[in-house]
Amino acid sequence: MIPLGTTQLTCLLGHPVAHSMSPAMHNNSFKKLGLDYTYLAFDIDENHIKEAIDALKLFNCRGFNLTMPLKQAVIPYLDEISDAAKLCNSVNTVVIDNGRLTGHTTDGIGYMDALKDKGYIITGKVMTLLGAGGAATSVATQAALDGVSEIRIFKRNNSSFIKAVSFAENLSKNSNCLVSVHDMADLDDLGESINDSAIVVNGTNVGMGSDNTSLIPIEFFRKDLIVSDLIYHPSKTKMLLDAEYAGSKIINGKYMLLFQGAAAFKLWTNMDMPIEYIKEKCFSED
Repeated sequence: MIPLGTTQLTCLLGHPVAHSMSPAMHNNSFKKLGLDYTYLAFDIDENHIKEAIDALKLFNCRGFNLTMPLKQAVIPYLDEISDAAKLCNSVNTVVIDNGRLTGHTTDGIGYMDALKDKGYIITGKVMTLLGAGGAATSVATQAALDGVSEIRIFKRNNSSFIKAVSFAENLSKNSNCLVSVHDMADLDDLGESINDSAIVVNGTNVGMGSDNTSLIPIEFFRKDLIVSDLIYHPSKTKMLLDAEYAGSKIINGKYMLLFQGAAAFKLWTNMDMPIEYIKEKCFSED
């Protein structure tokens, strides 16, 4: 489809963005559905976010995604943010309506939809979550809002530990989920938590790229456990390989990326992304 003078702009802001799969995912969806939209990626750092947003408003952009390091930096420039975005203090999708900017977080929605797509239902169950960064808190927020009964967050006991405790207390107060924070170094506590849990999630960068390490001893895995990694490169981290060897059910972060994009697509177009088509076109198995 050749863009027309009426083409609606959508885009990604962040640094770096050259590796992003989002343009292929969205542009293939627009083409498949015959929508007069296009999606571009702009390499923007925190020092230029205001100028970028002003330009997008001037160009009558329909909306944009944000990746690191802009998911929190964008918030002061928005007119409104969703309840979920407030809880996790993170925005990855913005909708522009008549110059008014509304921020949303679709990362957690993408994660929960990816689990459902795989047939994994964790409503009413316990989650052990490793990490308390932007992706991890988005997952925790949506999991709590979707009915997970308890989330135990394990992180390093460093300068951001108190911030994580404050996040957990606020999420507990604003959901029906009990959320607590634990010291990652306490392996006995971690083992007991995993034993009580239906799912364990790695929300850290441990295991990414060439990092062949895992935060979880292999003996903590069991056959009825779901083991999830937000990392998708490599497709099987050391943690997932260990879990697979132990007979656990595993899932990486690839389809979280797909479904968070689908949620953003819906916000911009009010149409459903053609999921099965995009799976085949952009997310073929490794």
